Amino acid sequence: MKKITMLLVVLIVGTFLFAGGSKEVAKSDGRPTIRLITDATGIDDKSFNAAAWRGITEFYGESVGNTPSRGKLYDVVTSQTQDAYIPNLRDAAEDGSFDLIMVTGFTFADALGEIAPQYPDQKFTIVDVDWVGHPNVMEFIYSEEEGSYLVGLAAALQAKEDGIANPRFGFIGGVPGSTITKFEMGYVQGIRSVFPDAQIIDYYANDWGKPELAKAQAKNWYDSGVYAIFSAAGGTGNGTIAQAKEYRAQGKNVWAIGVDSDQYEEGIYSGTKSAVLTSMLKRVENSSLHVLNAIADGTFKGGVIQMGMVDDGVGYSTANPELSKNVIAAVEAAKADIISGKVKLYKTYKEALAAGAAPAGLAALDD
Repeated sequence: MKKITMLLVVLIVGTFLFAGGSKEVAKSDGRPTIRLITDATGIDDKSFNAAAWRGITEFYGESVGNTPSRGKLYDVVTSQTQDAYIPNLRDAAEDGSFDLIMVTGFTFADALGEIAPQYPDQKFTIVDVDWVGHPNVMEFIYSEEEGSYLVGLAAALQAKEDGIANPRFGFIGGVPGSTITKFEMGYVQGIRSVFPDAQIIDYYANDWGKPELAKAQAKNWYDSGVYAIFSAAGGTGNGTIAQAKEYRAQGKNVWAIGVDSDQYEEGIYSGTKSAVLTSMLKRVENSSLHVLNAIADGTFKGGVIQMGMVDDGVGYSTANPELSKNVIAAVEAAKADIISGKVKLYKTYKEALAAGAAPAGLAALDD
């Protein structure tokens, strides 16, 4: 009996030491620890979550393809449903191993708003939200309308160079709300700065991880004569790229526009030819780097941080060699005008509609 009792004690102590091992390793080299919690699309969405993860690995001097510190200094949990948000947040906070818990996307706002005050000594951060309002939460929002204006402008100017008299454009959103509306309104204003009466249609999938929905919608739109489609829909938007790849491989002059990360490579269908004309770059990796540096140097403070074009928070990609040099020059000029304040953009559908900067009948929501 004594032998059995001693064995149990050894096992319990061993288990405790093993469980605490990653935290001890982290503390020994002075770097902070972080757990990223994502929605069901995970860090392989090639878009929003991927950018957050890229920033985390960069902070530790690693890369997405080389993560030796994963499981020691940082890790990630994918929430398969929204019902898992609160349990996953609570598990991370109860664990006690993480200096920082990070969530990505406004769909986490309610869950974080419930959990954060229950663990006042735990530091949290969220991207795309500015209303959680707890002293232990650093919140990041982006000027999505600025980067989206640039890709809308680029698509319209490319259509003009192609000699298309009345090009049509599409927008595919994930879950509707004020953040995605900023994407759509910027895109619409960029297009209409070139074609004031351009026809622009939209569709919301109400999901971040169903590329089949975007692919089906993109096919219908391309078949009806739509020239370019911008998707701000996380993993769902990969369906737009897939359909554009198929059609460009067949010689059809249609384009997809990427989002968050540079999706040029996702659109490659032959050699260096890509169906992704450009991408709206929302540098979520900058949020990861900013907050981890704040933890490291002891300056973490709850509150809202705005990331715009002026601080390289948003932009556009010039990776596709088929994006005209004349178009790039014009977009760069517009970028300078946005930074200087010469170009003013509407963030909400209500404002854009009232100013005649957006067409009626869109599905965008401001709430």
